Amino acid sequence: MIVSAARRLGLLASAGHPVCFVGIGLPSAAANLARRLYSPPPVLVYESGCIGSKPAKLPLSIGDGELAETADALISIPETFAYWLQAGRIDVGFLGGAQIDRFANINSTVIGNYDNPTTRLPGAGGAPEIAASAKQVMVIMRQTVRSFVERCDFRTSVGHGSGPGDRQRFGLLGEGPRWVITDLGILEPDPSSCELTMVAVQPGVTRDQASSATGWALKFAESVVTIDPPSSSELRALRQLEMA
Repeated sequence: MIVSAARRLGLLASAGHPVCFVGIGLPSAAANLARRLYSPPPVLVYESGCIGSKPAKLPLSIGDGELAETADALISIPETFAYWLQAGRIDVGFLGGAQIDRFANINSTVIGNYDNPTTRLPGAGGAPEIAASAKQVMVIMRQTVRSFVERCDFRTSVGHGSGPGDRQRFGLLGEGPRWVITDLGILEPDPSSCELTMVAVQPGVTRDQASSATGWALKFAESVVTIDPPSSSELRALRQLEMA
C-alpha cells in the first residue's frame, strides 16, 4: 500500500514538485518514501504548520519535533488551512477512515446511529477540509466488508457525494478522491458515474477476493492491471526510513 501510494506521487513529480498535505501513519510513510525515490521530491505539508519537512525517520505524530527541525518554514495551523489548503496550494491530500462508500465518502466519526453509536471514532480533524479543498485526494485503507460499505453510517468527509455533480453543487473546490489505495489493489472513480472502480490488483489477488471484501457490487475496469511488486530499491528505502 505504501509503495503503491508513493508511485502515484512519483507520477505527479514529473510535472513538478507536488505539494502534499500529509497525515501520520501510512500517508506519511508513502509521502516520505516518494520524497526519497523521486525527483523532484514532493513538498510535505503537515497539519501542525510544518512546510517542506524532510524527516530522516517516520514521525510519531504531527507534533514530532523533527518535522519542525527539518521544515522550510513553520506557520500556524490556521494559516496552514487558510493560506495553503483552502487557497488551492495543496496538490494531493491524504486521507483514511473507518468506512468508505462506493462514491468515496468517508466516515471517521461514529459506527452505528450518531446519537447512540456502537463505536465512537476519533472524529473529523482536518479531513473534511482536505476532502473539500485539496486538488486531488488519495485515500489509503485496508479493504474489508466492514470498511468498504454501501453507505457510510456517518458522512464525515465528502468524496463524490451521491454521484456526478454533487461536489459542484456543494461548492467544493477540489477534484475529490482520485485514488483509493488498498491492500488488495487500487480503485478510481468512474469518469461517468463517480463510482469507485477497481483498476489494479496486487499480485495474487483475484477479482473474487476483491468483490468479497467490498460491501457493494464492485465494478472492474475493462482492463485490470496487476501491480508490480515492490522492488528491492523501494523496499530498501522504506526500511531505511522506518529504522532511521
